[in-house]
Amino acid sequence: VDLLPADCRGHLGRLRQQLAAACARAGLRGAALVDIRLVSAKTGYGMEGLVSRLQRSWKCAGDVYLLGATNSGKSTLFNTLLRSDYCKSRAPDIVDRATVSPWPGTTLNLLKFPIINPTCDRIFRRQERLKEEATKTEDQLSSEEKKQLNQLKKQGYLVGRVGRTFQQQKSSAEIDFDPDVLSYSMDEDPRDPPKKHEEREEFTHNEVKDARWCFDTPGIVKEDCVLNLLTEKEVKLVLPSHAIVPRTFILKPGMVLFLAALGRIDYLEGEKPAWFSVLASNLLPVHVTMLSNADTIYEKHIAQEFLKVPMGGEERMKEFPPLVPQDITLKGVGTTEAVADIKLSSAGWVAVTAHAEEELLLRAYTPKGTALVVREPPLLPFISTIRGARIPGTPAYRTKRPPSFVENLRTTGSR
Repeated sequence: VDLLPADCRGHLGRLRQQLAAACARAGLRGAALVDIRLVSAKTGYGMEGLVSRLQRSWKCAGDVYLLGATNSGKSTLFNTLLRSDYCKSRAPDIVDRATVSPWPGTTLNLLKFPIINPTCDRIFRRQERLKEEATKTEDQLSSEEKKQLNQLKKQGYLVGRVGRTFQQQKSSAEIDFDPDVLSYSMDEDPRDPPKKHEEREEFTHNEVKDARWCFDTPGIVKEDCVLNLLTEKEVKLVLPSHAIVPRTFILKPGMVLFLAALGRIDYLEGEKPAWFSVLASNLLPVHVTMLSNADTIYEKHIAQEFLKVPMGGEERMKEFPPLVPQDITLKGVGTTEAVADIKLSSAGWVAVTAHAEEELLLRAYTPKGTALVVREPPLLPFISTIRGARIPGTPAYRTKRPPSFVENLRTTGSR
């Protein structure tokens, strides 16, 4: 959720409601759905709340599995839980951290860590730590914490801090002093002391005999996902790794919007201009042109730097599928609210905003074999209203990046 800009006050509550409705349509309702959490394993937002909810509802009743599609962030979530109060205190020094890679399905081993038993005493001590940390301001953090926090703010809109209540007790380090190793003559170079072989720590029998485990699982590969068609380098450009900056354009009938070479939307018929807000990786280029020039531009610049993805020239395009069209009819609800999202597989989506009762005929394209979905209601319906001023002589608006918010710090001043 750190990737998504706030389109209005209360947008997180609306996102939760939309997710709950999607779960209900998929058959997850009632007792089967315990909770919905909006989190960022990367910036830490919502993670402390997730740990508390897991400990209250699941305790140590059984093993926990992280499930989901490839590239949905399971391994990052696993790594963050590993260094939180959800994991036994000694485990982070023993368990290998999950492999985080943009390449689909690269969690090669079924990694796991032992879940801490949330006794009454541990829950009380954890709540005391969370209360104390929530009273701090940014000025009270150490220089290292400030540096890390500023880095996270650049990457996401929503930021949180993940800490540990129960630390592994480390024995005091002993220094072996060998004067023969430290001494050397004027005509020879100093010698580094021989490195001792460090044995890998292992869990004891008592630590794991009754343990419950949290597992990181290989991702589920979606057959109609555009990422399956891309190289590793291309995937890194398509998957957003920093907060998405929405880009809004005003199009008249007869104009076309390209999202790299992975998606295309033609505005075919309508009485008035409409607004098209692109939410995708900031590294993917967006180009607007006239319908009469669109085919020529695509054929000339496909797999070139202008459209960026895919890349590799004519040889690359021999194995890349062509774009296939799907006609879409929409009716506007007003100039401040999008009517629908046109989701271009996993490349991103375009929110369409039009005048009330205005009928639009659009034609959207994605590579053959990938999914093109019209999402109603849109995920961020008021996204076009946070645009900046119009850039003179272009259909584009200047973009405004909303400020970051840190959830578990006391704010100073007005915000």
